[in-house]
Amino acid sequence: MTSNLTMKEKILVVDDDQGIQFFLGEVLRKKNYEVDSATSAEQALTKVRKEEYSLVLMDVRLPGMSGIEAIRKLKELDLAVPIIIMTAYGSKELAIQAVQEGAYDFFVKPIKLEEFLIILRRALEKRRLQLEVDKLEEDLKKKYEFENIVGTSGPMQEVFALVKKVAGTDSSVIIYGESGTGKELIAQAIHAHSPRRDKPFVKLNCVAIPEGLLESELFGHEKGSFTGAIAQKAGKFELANEGTIFLDEIGDMTLHTQAKILRVLQEKEFERVGGTKTIKVDVRVIAATNKNLQKAVEEKTFREDLFFRLNVVPVYLPPLREREGDISLLVEHFLKKAREKVKKDIRGISQDAMELLIGYSWPGNVRELENCMERAAVIAEGDLITKDCLPLYVTTQEDLKPFPCETNSNLDSTLATTERRLILEALEKTEGVQVKAAKLLGITERSLWHRIKKYNIKV
Repeated sequence: MTSNLTMKEKILVVDDDQGIQFFLGEVLRKKNYEVDSATSAEQALTKVRKEEYSLVLMDVRLPGMSGIEAIRKLKELDLAVPIIIMTAYGSKELAIQAVQEGAYDFFVKPIKLEEFLIILRRALEKRRLQLEVDKLEEDLKKKYEFENIVGTSGPMQEVFALVKKVAGTDSSVIIYGESGTGKELIAQAIHAHSPRRDKPFVKLNCVAIPEGLLESELFGHEKGSFTGAIAQKAGKFELANEGTIFLDEIGDMTLHTQAKILRVLQEKEFERVGGTKTIKVDVRVIAATNKNLQKAVEEKTFREDLFFRLNVVPVYLPPLREREGDISLLVEHFLKKAREKVKKDIRGISQDAMELLIGYSWPGNVRELENCMERAAVIAEGDLITKDCLPLYVTTQEDLKPFPCETNSNLDSTLATTERRLILEALEKTEGVQVKAAKLLGITERSLWHRIKKYNIKV
């Protein structure tokens, strides 16, 4: 529920004792609160469904539904509203149960007015602060998030502005960016803000499908058209009719398949593999690649005519290392996701850990950072992510890049040398504590022990 913080705060008093209702009503009105009343939990729930209250004062013993049961139902209707329970002398156990169910606090009758007003003010102040926090979070989300894509940096704001402009058109788009920069999210955002938003969004990773099956995936096939084609199958273009198709890693597509794609873009028609029936489609194409397609055109590995068909609106996604200021925001975003996924109440990240994350170059970009935060959340023993929860390559600021391959190199020996070095660094960092070293390396303690024996490492 939304609230206007400048309006007079309204309190609902729920008690079947008319004397208590009158007394509390007079006290609260003198303190400039608006007061409403109910004589049962059922009546109170009806009122809360119809209007918003700043606070609910409720007797624990009511005719019909009990105050305890009413707390649960009130919280389902409005999580933000604080509930203060009133209980008769000798019913303190019920009051404690009420707090466990979600009540803010309780006080015992007969009411001590000064104590009552202090509890009341604290509850209302907590609600005001919560509403302000909720509003700030909502404002930040609107300002810094675009369809789950987080970024405050200049380059990302330029991307968001371009996406909003192109989304309303039917132009072909190609998204350029390194692996892990979020190209698929941008494609989804374009579709979600387009006139085709209620139609299918179909995606295909061109490099994940073997070349012999790619044409069937794109255009479908007829029964018996090749070995294993036991039934007719619709392809991605057919499934995306009137919607959007996202072709990821299009730079890896062969020239033969590129020609087929070009025909669909030009003629808006195709035939299934092994079929003769021409199928008409109306599809918007969004492509993505981590390659330089202009260079590929020059090298004759990508069709120039297809390039110009796709490259109507190019969108360039910056790598994370060029998004100054975005890492801390992304860390908070991914920590929130990881908290829900691993079911841990992690409240934040230490300053030194954040500095390490900001200082790392992130060759795997946003995807690498997200995986790193999930791993850290899994490893964290307390409610704070510390530098000990981070992978070794982050704490040593060493990118996970491929080793240069020399003609006389041996893969097994290179991997063994690298593994031994990482284990030594982890043991040095943790002062020989193998449990901690194993956590840093992301392996079990038993696995680490075997490797220590294998490489004859003296701990």
